Amino acid sequence: MQTDFLPISQEDLKKKGWNALDVIIVTGDAYVDHPSYGAAIIGRTLEAEGFRVGIIPQPDWRHIDDFKKLGKPRLFFGVTAGNMDSMVANYTAGKRPRKKDDYSPGGNPGLRPDRATIVYSNRIREAFGDVPIIIGGIEASLRRFAHYDWWDDSVRRSILLDSRADILVYGMGEIQVVEIAQRLLQNKDLAGIRGTAIVGKKSGGMDKRTGINDKRQTGNVIILPEGSIEIPSYEEVSKDKTRFNEAFKIIYTNQDPFKGKVLAQKHDTRYVIQYPPPLPFSAGQLDKIYELPYMRSWHPVYIKSGGIPGFETVKFSIISHRGCCGECSFCSLYMHQGRIIQSRSKRSILNEASLISERPEFKGTITDIGGPTANLYQATCTLWKHTGTCQDKHCLIPVKCKNLKTGYREGMELYSRILALRNVKHAFIESGIRYDLLIDKDSSEYLAYLCKHHISGQMKVAPEHSADHVLKIMNKPTFDVYDKFVIKYNEINKSLNKKQYLVNYLISSHPGSTLEDTLSLALYLMKRNIHPEQIQDFTPLPLTLSGTMYYTEMHPFTYEHIYVPKTFRERKMHRALIQHGNSKNRAMIRKALKIMHKEYLFKRFIENEKPNVRKT
Repeated sequence: MQTDFLPISQEDLKKKGWNALDVIIVTGDAYVDHPSYGAAIIGRTLEAEGFRVGIIPQPDWRHIDDFKKLGKPRLFFGVTAGNMDSMVANYTAGKRPRKKDDYSPGGNPGLRPDRATIVYSNRIREAFGDVPIIIGGIEASLRRFAHYDWWDDSVRRSILLDSRADILVYGMGEIQVVEIAQRLLQNKDLAGIRGTAIVGKKSGGMDKRTGINDKRQTGNVIILPEGSIEIPSYEEVSKDKTRFNEAFKIIYTNQDPFKGKVLAQKHDTRYVIQYPPPLPFSAGQLDKIYELPYMRSWHPVYIKSGGIPGFETVKFSIISHRGCCGECSFCSLYMHQGRIIQSRSKRSILNEASLISERPEFKGTITDIGGPTANLYQATCTLWKHTGTCQDKHCLIPVKCKNLKTGYREGMELYSRILALRNVKHAFIESGIRYDLLIDKDSSEYLAYLCKHHISGQMKVAPEHSADHVLKIMNKPTFDVYDKFVIKYNEINKSLNKKQYLVNYLISSHPGSTLEDTLSLALYLMKRNIHPEQIQDFTPLPLTLSGTMYYTEMHPFTYEHIYVPKTFRERKMHRALIQHGNSKNRAMIRKALKIMHKEYLFKRFIENEKPNVRKT
């Protein structure tokens, strides 16, 4: 089915013969009509329900004119900072302005404001007064409660209050926005919707009912359902790190859609009320979302500026599933997509692959088939469907739970059918892969199949560190598991007569990691002649376990003290040790070794600066 882009101008509205829109989405990203972009998914989902939707991409926030160019929507403005938190998009891990923005035309930086959700919402309020404003996306999702903000180095209150929005959608959002639109259409209140948060004044007593007494947030009286939990207030968590940890622990343990309770956090005289996450999508529901009539391109308005750089990496990719049961401490997915794996049907994915392969610009390569973790496609647990996830244990740590069943057979069948399509020459798996799920005998056939057909010379894995106590804090497997995987991976490639390497993702300066720990990692890499380029300087993201540990210097579940490298000087030393092969790091490596009283190792670092070494 062919369609057209959602309107972004008055000219587009005239072409459609529309005088007004039901919903206008304001986004910090350029408009790319592809299922990898949140604004496009939400826009197409609402369109499929019969609503007229327009998009204002990257408006000039210095004035209100851009926010008025599509008029006032009949129902609401939807506001998102884009596919990334605006502070992450705008600044490096060293808090320096980024020189490039892959979600902007031509990669040009500076086209979205800091704290875009707040800025956009307040500009809309300035332009249109009491129009309903719905905020969502990763920025709103991770800032829904009082949270530690690394860029301010302080605890900020809920983004709901600073944005003056009527309701916040957390998680992926498709179900929530449709229900919100339908309620506003029927002039109903917005309280009680799963996957949302609102602001109001709590009533005197608990009640099994849930209601709200008027349409606007200011002055609302919220009747909390029985069993609701009040977490430490903004005032408490901003002054007391122990109370901050208590609040985080309650939020974290109520993220399950089946067991999660309504949570309330006081901010002065008002409360931020979060309702439990939405129930998991069925395969059919997920299929419907990804089968909507996307144009699969950036809007033609960006032709002169050279298009959108970030789109090129996902243009011919396919999302096969959502969610991740890995629960890595530094990752935001647990709080956004959840722990339950939700997979599309093989039929739907195959149809999408066929659609991509027939596009005139397709050259024969599907660049990726995956999700947060590629080899969790079709993974299932007998408990997920009815009772949710376990609160007292993890799915993968310290080892894979016996109740978790991998979907390797279904995955191999799907990949082989995609390769059999007429115009498809290659179908690669570029998403991250959980190597700890590939070391037992049951996974050998799957790993061999990937190595033979779906690896483009490099497989991406994330050992992150080599020190087991750091890996434990990260909620990652012990390092011997990685070593076992490397041996198995090399043996399989040798049997296939293939030279394929590993791209090792590593994190520097994570809570728990000392200079001694990072030196141990550097020596390990030296011994194996590995010179990493894929390094992520740890950034404490709001509402993540690692971000909480960074701020409080404690583990919120055990309250044990955790060492945290916080100064930029020390963080630079960690990175320099890991990137030991770069001669530019000599001075910083020398300083680190001097602090550890191990200057005698400096010669080894110099000797390791070799040209033409394998980089991963």
